[in-house]
Amino acid sequence: MGSLPPSLDLPSPPLGKPPHLQLLSETTLLNLFKSQQNHLNYFFQNLDFSQALSFTQTLLNSRGTIFFSGVGKSGFVASKISQTLVSLDIRSSFLSPLDALHGDIGALSSADVLVLFSKSGSTEELLRLLPCARAKGVYLISVTSVSNNALANACDMNVHLPLERELCPFDLAPVTSTAIQMVFGDTVAIALMGARNLTKEQYAANHPAGRIGKSLIFKVKDVMKKKDELPICKEGDLIMEQLVELSNKGCGCLLVIDDEYHLLGTFTDGDLRRTLIKASGEAIFKLRVGDMCNREPRTIGPDAMAVEAMQKMESPPSPVQFLPVIDHQNVLIGIITLHGLVSAGL
Repeated sequence: MGSLPPSLDLPSPPLGKPPHLQLLSETTLLNLFKSQQNHLNYFFQNLDFSQALSFTQTLLNSRGTIFFSGVGKSGFVASKISQTLVSLDIRSSFLSPLDALHGDIGALSSADVLVLFSKSGSTEELLRLLPCARAKGVYLISVTSVSNNALANACDMNVHLPLERELCPFDLAPVTSTAIQMVFGDTVAIALMGARNLTKEQYAANHPAGRIGKSLIFKVKDVMKKKDELPICKEGDLIMEQLVELSNKGCGCLLVIDDEYHLLGTFTDGDLRRTLIKASGEAIFKLRVGDMCNREPRTIGPDAMAVEAMQKMESPPSPVQFLPVIDHQNVLIGIITLHGLVSAGL
């Protein structure tokens, strides 16, 4: 391979370090983690749980939408908590304080709750939003970490999140305050989830593209092969005449049926190898599928969960790569394969 043109030369990896940087030791990093842990412990040890309970109960009793708002890093946390509630089947939305003053406040109604996240409680954008939101009849809650602040004094409820200090050496960068905001919000979200008796099926319905959702939503009939995709044969068929069917359908097996499509057994790649070992000479050309097929294969119904099919494939005494799908009368209606389950994201 020739050298790259000068304009395409890749930069060499940097060597050494800029002169103004210090080497980061393992001890320094460990001490930072320990300090953050201590700051978080301070939060847990000093949180007023009566406030936390009142806050959670208010959200639980809300008849409308639970709106969250904040600016900067607190805004990111507020948005994330809102998204968590939505994923738990709770009506919620993030309200940008800037956009709210330019029309978005129209989304608010007297049935709603507006939760305002601010470390200092003096965020100018939130203070400008307050009178406008109050005019809409919204119930206002502030979540702050500085005592006796303007935002808390102007809201219907305040939750104080105890903050010892920021991990930042200047006590400025909001890294501990946002951490406790996130811990508080996510914990309340799970409390609401439990109080609303959210089921796995309801949770999965809101996560259809994720593995969790697929494992709780997808049934065997949703991912199985059927009709022309099935590698079927009769028990009287000669094995050597069915090799094309065995190979072309990509299932690693033949499904042996009678004239009414009742499943009689399966013939796999492994059965073919064992047949070749046992048979000799011209005898192999006379063997029929029914002579060598498995008459008691594992099967599954179309309404079983797809994840149950995977568990059944992997169960003792030895794993299998497929399951014939049959109805209550043992009629073959499909086949589900391990490859198909993996391709579906399960």
